[in-house]
Amino acid sequence: MGDLAVGARSGHGEPERRPGDEGHPGETPRNPGGRPEPRAEAGPPAGDDPGVRPPADPGNPDEAPRTDAGRSDGRQPPGPGADPEPARREPSRSRSFWKELPLLIGIALLLALVIKTFLVQAFSIPSDSMQNTLQRGDRVLVDKLTPWFGSKPERGEVVVFHDPGGWLGETPAANNGPIGGGIQKVLSFVGLMPSAEEKDLIKRVIATGGDTVECKGDNQPVVVNGKPLDEPYIYPGNTPCSDKPFGPVKVPEGRIWVMGDHRQDSLDSRWHMEGDKFQGTVPEDDVVGRAVAVAWPLNRLDFLSVPKTFDQPGLNAAGAAVPPALGLVGALPVVLWRRRRIARAAEAGETVRAAAAGERVVRAGTRGIRAGRRG
Repeated sequence: MGDLAVGARSGHGEPERRPGDEGHPGETPRNPGGRPEPRAEAGPPAGDDPGVRPPADPGNPDEAPRTDAGRSDGRQPPGPGADPEPARREPSRSRSFWKELPLLIGIALLLALVIKTFLVQAFSIPSDSMQNTLQRGDRVLVDKLTPWFGSKPERGEVVVFHDPGGWLGETPAANNGPIGGGIQKVLSFVGLMPSAEEKDLIKRVIATGGDTVECKGDNQPVVVNGKPLDEPYIYPGNTPCSDKPFGPVKVPEGRIWVMGDHRQDSLDSRWHMEGDKFQGTVPEDDVVGRAVAVAWPLNRLDFLSVPKTFDQPGLNAAGAAVPPALGLVGALPVVLWRRRRIARAAEAGETVRAAAAGERVVRAGTRGIRAGRRG
């Protein structure tokens, strides 16, 4: 009986086994006593780190894949999709930044050039002619956008304009050397520094095209279109024009009359009247733009607004009468045309009414004739 294999157990459906089938795949080998052999597990060699395991045998199907969750150094294994060699990527990131840096600098310079050409430009104040409104060394921001849309200089605005001719004289250019000169040319090209070749001035607009301006001196005020100006922005201790009285001057159309706020230290329109057929006025086409704010130094940050004296009633009287007159001239033909149209419509209505009345008379006569025939 001991040589017979154990038959199928009731209710388990196991197939009948024969002696010698111990090598069947998945069969647990049994000892002669009929009990399953305990399966031996390989442990770490004595004296080795228990957290370090030998590499898995890819040919052994019974060995489960290892994980490094139990590493003795406390570091976690890289997760799915993690970069297994982060140290190798650092040099490539550094190289990519240095490759993109010239592109970023080029874009910044291009934007600065566009802003300087079409929007706003910074100018440095080189003299004391606009004290105390502007100090020597101030940086002002000049609006260059609104002139593109047809904006013209207005009374009271502080404007930057090109030298109309001979106002600055033959000023020798500063010698900054080849390197310094090259840097200044590049920065002035993009609007970060004033150009050494350009000769620009900054003054306040006192009168515009069509205005009449004068100043008699002896502490007399500047008068525009018969209205005296109250000028609190004049440098303390200065008079409006005692050093150089002028006028009256009729400002030609398309030109402006400018003066510095430091009247006794400003070679403005008053000093360029002699020998000039335009009597010291500046063409509007030479105006770069209006100075809108002091941007530097920060303790002088301020907006350059138009003084209230230029908003006084009657200052624009000379030019204010022109638009209503032109409007009246333009409206007169329209009014006459409308009256003629109404008159013609009335005449046409009378004609229609007369024709209708005649038609009614004819119809009445026809009815009378018909009635007489029937009688």
